[in-house]
Amino acid sequence: MDNHDLKEDPRLPYRATSRMEVVDVPTIAFLAATGEGDPNTSPLYADVVEALYASSYGVRAVAIEELGRKHTVAPLEGRWWADDLRVFSARDKDAWHWQMMIAQPPWVTVDVVTAGIERARSRRDLAEGGRVTFTTVTEGLAVQTLHVGPYDAEGPTIARMHDEFMPQHGYRPRGAHHEIYLSDARRTAPERLRTILRQPVEQSEPQS
Repeated sequence: MDNHDLKEDPRLPYRATSRMEVVDVPTIAFLAATGEGDPNTSPLYADVVEALYASSYGVRAVAIEELGRKHTVAPLEGRWWADDLRVFSARDKDAWHWQMMIAQPPWVTVDVVTAGIERARSRRDLAEGGRVTFTTVTEGLAVQTLHVGPYDAEGPTIARMHDEFMPQHGYRPRGAHHEIYLSDARRTAPERLRTILRQPVEQSEPQS
């Protein structure tokens, strides 16, 4: 049975370099759950991440059994927003709202997701299992770059993206700041963590 890895799909922008680049992100299906607060200290955040991973592995098992299709569980992603985007470069985490997500392959259906979530919840006591939903996200035009290092060192890169690259290229931010966590933080030294930083954008109004 072939194994599908979304990170290796050339149609999806799961590869990035340290250069800022403009990408066109297609519609992608996710298991997702929302919350707010500091991800380092919030019990809700930890419970949501646990529920997302357990549900995603449940979906994977159901897809193998019922569809004969096998895939690698995708990396954790987060969309982050606040009333003032400057809280991200300032790392004011208590002001953050978030939607944590794990992408799903295109053959995963609502029925497969429902069965996968039920499977996960029957095997583990998931405190926030009820928050997990199946949704799609269409980001379209976006600026992204690869950050290597601790999460708390992202601030200067985010500031450079918003304050330098976007204005210089005629863009302004649109929608939520997006991060894709390519490394497993439990097994990777902070200085080697690899994270894609992405910001959906739109064309700026021309100067009069």
